[in-house]
Amino acid sequence: MSRLYTPAAPLAAGDMQEERVKMTSGHTDARVADAALLVRYAAGDDAAARMLSARLSPRAYAHAYRVLGDTAEAEDVTQEAMLRLWKQAAQWDAGRAQAATWLYRVVANLCSDRLRGRRTETLDEMNEPADRQPSVETRLQNDARYDALQAALLRLPDRQRQAVILRHIEGLANPQIAEILDVGVEAIESLTARGKRALKADLAAQRDALGYQDDTT
Repeated sequence: MSRLYTPAAPLAAGDMQEERVKMTSGHTDARVADAALLVRYAAGDDAAARMLSARLSPRAYAHAYRVLGDTAEAEDVTQEAMLRLWKQAAQWDAGRAQAATWLYRVVANLCSDRLRGRRTETLDEMNEPADRQPSVETRLQNDARYDALQAALLRLPDRQRQAVILRHIEGLANPQIAEILDVGVEAIESLTARGKRALKADLAAQRDALGYQDDTT
């Protein structure tokens, strides 16, 4: 089966805020554009599928990778989620849900299924963040921070992990996350708060090693 996307490398910590701004700006226009592309695909326009895949699959892959910590599994989840989206195209109701929100929900559910299927807790080898050519010392420290955060995320319970990633890494609003995870907004607030506390406690012992000794937060 041919893939309609090329997985993007996981975002380095310094790129996350920039990506968050891109995602939140033009939200309404993006929703309209995504719905229009789905309608075109349902009418037989394969180019529309490639365009929509280029818009949505990197975000789906990034979320799956953050939750699962495994590139191959993240690719499989993204492929399955996109295939499900194509199957929905002919019956798509733009007023019912945003395509990106619907896709996030599918990805979240697929990730949860895979996590439940794991017999043991393992930390798979992770790709390094993209090299933006900082100094060797800075690059090594950034890599260590990225790996420590990824490892700490993987130790969170599934629902907390998904909520924290969607809110604080991918920058989605609580109501949208509630729709994705099919819970109430208050539950999302609780999940993210508990997840943040757990991450802070998990990483506390590594602050000096990760170069956070001068931080005030």
